[in-house]
Amino acid sequence: MFFPEKFSGIASAAAVRKALQRLTEYNAVVRIAQGIYTIPETDTLIGQVTPGIEAIAMAIAKRDKATIVPTGVYALNKLGLSTQVPLNIVYLTDGAARKVIIGKQSIKFKKATPKNLLAKGHISSLVIQALRAIGKDNATKQDMDKIYALLKKEKQQHLQHDMKLAPVWIADILKKALNTEP
Repeated sequence: MFFPEKFSGIASAAAVRKALQRLTEYNAVVRIAQGIYTIPETDTLIGQVTPGIEAIAMAIAKRDKATIVPTGVYALNKLGLSTQVPLNIVYLTDGAARKVIIGKQSIKFKKATPKNLLAKGHISSLVIQALRAIGKDNATKQDMDKIYALLKKEKQQHLQHDMKLAPVWIADILKKALNTEP
């Protein structure tokens, strides 16, 4: 994946835009969304393959030098707590708030306070967002068992750090997971 800004030192913005337009017409590159391009890859079974929605979000975050954290149903899905795959994925970010439409899907970057983005642990960060989506006292025993099993894979120092950032009711869950570690 690449962005037109990558070529800013080579030619003017208008020349880069025109070159990318021509390359798109010749199928040498594929325009995924406005200002996002990729070199097409073809699979023998399914044809042209484009990068996944998460890869696109990560590339945008890297370009913008922003931190992103998946929220809601997407966080639940990534943890295996839901089989529902959302069409509209929401990330918290310290970068610009925006919505990027990719085919029938969209990525929404929602401006967040720094505290919501400071979690060190990948798993604990997802758990915090997933529990916020579920709501206090709405998680089933099966959900909690899965969450505790996932949190046991997180580094203890990350759990200790992230406990301080989470709402009290979620911090209690992280603390319980920390205390049940072998």
